[in-house]
Amino acid sequence: MRLRGSAPAMTRPLRALAALLLLLAAVAVADDGATLLEIKKSFRNGGNVLQDWSGEGASPSYCSWRGVLCDNVTFAVAALNLSGLNLEGEISPAIGSLKHVISIDLKSNGLSGQIPDEIGDCSLLETLDLSSNNLEGDIPFSISKLKHLENLILKNNQLVGVIPSTLSQLPNLKILDLAQNKLSGEIPNLIYWNEVLQYLGLRSNNLEGSLSPDMCQLTGLWYFDVKNNSLMGTIPETIGNCTSFQVLSLQGNKFSGPIPSVIGLMQALAVLDLSFNELSGPIPSILGNLTYTEKLYLQGNRLTGSIPPELGNMSTLHYLNLANNNLGGPIPDNINSCINLISLNAYGNKLNGSIPRSFHKLESLTYLNLSSNHLSGALPIEVARMRNLDTVDLSRNMITGSIPSAIGRLEHLLRLNLSKNDLVGHIPAEFGNLRSIMEIDLSSNNLRGLIPQEVGMLQNLVLLKIENNSITGDVSPLTNCFSLNILNVSYNSLAGIVPTDNNFSRFFTQQLLAKPWTLWLLDWFSFVLSFIIQSSAQKEILHLKGCILGIGVGGLVILLVILVAACWPHSSPVLKDASVSKPDNLAAASSNVPPKLVILHMNMALYVYDDIMRMTENLSEKYIIGYGASSTVYRCDLKNCKPVAIKKLYAHYPQSLKEFETELETVGSIKHRNLVSLQWYSLSPAGNLLFYDYMENGSLWDVLHVASSKKKKLDWGARLKIALGAAQSLAYLHHECSPRIIHRDVKSKNILLDKDYEAHLADFGIAKSLCVSKTHTSTYVMGTIAYIDPEYARTSRLNEKSDVYSYGIVLLELLTGKKPVDDECNLHHLVLSKAAENTVMEMVDPDITDTCKDLGEVMKVFQLALLCSKRQPSDRPTMHEVARVLDSLVCPDPPSKQTQPQGSQQSATALSYISEYVSLQGGIALSCANSSSASDAELFMKFGEVISNTE
Repeated sequence: MRLRGSAPAMTRPLRALAALLLLLAAVAVADDGATLLEIKKSFRNGGNVLQDWSGEGASPSYCSWRGVLCDNVTFAVAALNLSGLNLEGEISPAIGSLKHVISIDLKSNGLSGQIPDEIGDCSLLETLDLSSNNLEGDIPFSISKLKHLENLILKNNQLVGVIPSTLSQLPNLKILDLAQNKLSGEIPNLIYWNEVLQYLGLRSNNLEGSLSPDMCQLTGLWYFDVKNNSLMGTIPETIGNCTSFQVLSLQGNKFSGPIPSVIGLMQALAVLDLSFNELSGPIPSILGNLTYTEKLYLQGNRLTGSIPPELGNMSTLHYLNLANNNLGGPIPDNINSCINLISLNAYGNKLNGSIPRSFHKLESLTYLNLSSNHLSGALPIEVARMRNLDTVDLSRNMITGSIPSAIGRLEHLLRLNLSKNDLVGHIPAEFGNLRSIMEIDLSSNNLRGLIPQEVGMLQNLVLLKIENNSITGDVSPLTNCFSLNILNVSYNSLAGIVPTDNNFSRFFTQQLLAKPWTLWLLDWFSFVLSFIIQSSAQKEILHLKGCILGIGVGGLVILLVILVAACWPHSSPVLKDASVSKPDNLAAASSNVPPKLVILHMNMALYVYDDIMRMTENLSEKYIIGYGASSTVYRCDLKNCKPVAIKKLYAHYPQSLKEFETELETVGSIKHRNLVSLQWYSLSPAGNLLFYDYMENGSLWDVLHVASSKKKKLDWGARLKIALGAAQSLAYLHHECSPRIIHRDVKSKNILLDKDYEAHLADFGIAKSLCVSKTHTSTYVMGTIAYIDPEYARTSRLNEKSDVYSYGIVLLELLTGKKPVDDECNLHHLVLSKAAENTVMEMVDPDITDTCKDLGEVMKVFQLALLCSKRQPSDRPTMHEVARVLDSLVCPDPPSKQTQPQGSQQSATALSYISEYVSLQGGIALSCANSSSASDAELFMKFGEVISNTE
């Protein structure tokens, strides 16, 4: 009896304890909601971006707020992901009150101020990513309290001060990325004793001191990057013990002394970058043992000796750069064993001997630069067997003989530079087979003969330099090279009339006619002599005196010409387009360097211009995915990356290149989830290329109007989501950018859809920033017929309401599935007439009526579209108001909750520079606000007032 009765007696305290714990958990949960609202207060634009963060923060409603993920049981905030929302303001100290948060991701915003010390109170935190903001001040020492922290990512901010040595007290830290800040001082020695650290990114700071001999205590480290700092001293010999390193980048420092031979023992290295330092001595032959290394960069040092033949043992080597050193001797034949080599650059050394004939075994080679050396002998015909070459630069050597006609077989060749050698013979007619070629430089040789007619067939040729040769004939074969922007044929023996048609009217005539001063001297004496003979025959003393005077003046002129010719620099002028001056970043077109990619969003430039050309086969037609009014769009599938869309602009040079570049930089800095990101750009005479995110489902126009593109029928929910995404992107451009931006060409073709059919606004090609004035007067109207604001077309005065009108037409397309103009029928006018007859619902797309449960929502969007397209701009709503109305209609399913956020996993091998972090994807659901809220109700009431007076 006693035993039976004791069980209930024992369970009562346990039940009480459980109830107490649940009560404490409920209190903690309630505090999390209030904490989030407090965090929101520190964001200057939080009211717009975090509209659903409202109310009193009662549990568990905040778990459905944007970017918030809660624990499945306790409803405590487990993850906060507000990345890429363009948030401004500061990080609130209240963030330290999120006691159960495991992941905080605020990257890619515009946050400023300091990292609050209270961040150290988030005791369970495993991932902290504050990268790509404008944060200032020191790294808080309180971070060392986060004993569970695995990933600390603070790169691309404005942080100053030293790296806290207390970071070594984080026992689980795997990723430490402090790159692209303004940190100073030395690398703390204690950092090197963290046994679990795998990734150390410190590039582009102001770090000083030297590398510690203890650096190889990091037994688990695979990524070590300190490039672009001010580190100095020698590379420690103990570095050979860093056998786990896969990426070692010491580029752009002041390291001196020899390259330690023990680096050859680091068998796991995939990337070894020692470029742009002050290293001296020979290249250790033991580096040939690095059989897994793909990239070896040693350029920009003071290395001497010869190229070790042992480098030929690096069987997986893709990129070898030895440029700008003092290397001598011949190029070893063994290099041909690097059968995977893609790029070989030995520019600016003292290499001698001939070009190895065995180079033809390098079948994967696309880039060969041996310029500015002392190479001699003939250009081997075997070079023509390297079929993948797109760049060959052998300029500024002592190469003799003729140009092999077999060069014409290099069908992928983009750039050929053989200038400043001792080549003889003719320009091969087989050059006409180089259909992809963009640049040919044969200047300063001893070439003779005519310009081959076949050269006129090169439709992609942008640059042709054949000055300082002995070319004869005329320039008529070049009249059909319509892409030609830079031409220099001066200092030859050309004759005939300079063409004035086609593109030749743009070139400087005096440079086309330039020839050696000795020929001008002969012409002058010939003229004077004929004048004397004529005067003597007529026995006119007066004329004879004038002739003698002319001879005297002519002699003085000749003397001046001789002096100028002797003193003037011998590099001949470059013939180029007379209408523009080429900016610095276009100098690549006439130099030894291929056009440069300007990277706007990627962490590191993994790809160069030549890589893109190779992957797209020089922008072959088979990669075309669309055409625009000003461009052709190609798809490029990058290795280990998402594909990109390449937009090649038809116009080579805008009116103001500097202004165009500034606009590209502005566009590239804009980050919003519903805007297509400009990732890279390249401006050069070879063509202006813009690189964007690739959108899998094409444009809204394709989905609505092109039968072959209807991959799926757009139901009502999908159309509402697309309308909201486009509205939010325009609201951001109009109201949150500084200076504000007007798109000018809003249309369904510029609304692209990703794999989830989420809208992304594209094409800022004619967008302009408005700095001060409320409106802007254009000299001509830009946009697309049927979408152009009639008031803008009438007055040429532009403001944000012009975009609102165009957006209204897009809404009508979404509602009806019809084109804005079809068979001379104007959609806007048709909808207006149907609205007057109260039969507008007859125009609704059947795919909507089949899927929409409440046609009242469709009517509201019709009203909104007509309000946006009102004739008077003042009657139109702002895009903020439009987005708010649409937001009230979009009611997605609540996001799924997870017990615990998924942490990032480290890849077993990392053979590239790109650092990828698998970050927690928080719930970013569109809010489902009550459509009867006061502001929305007022806006809908306004519909009836305005629509009833519609023209």
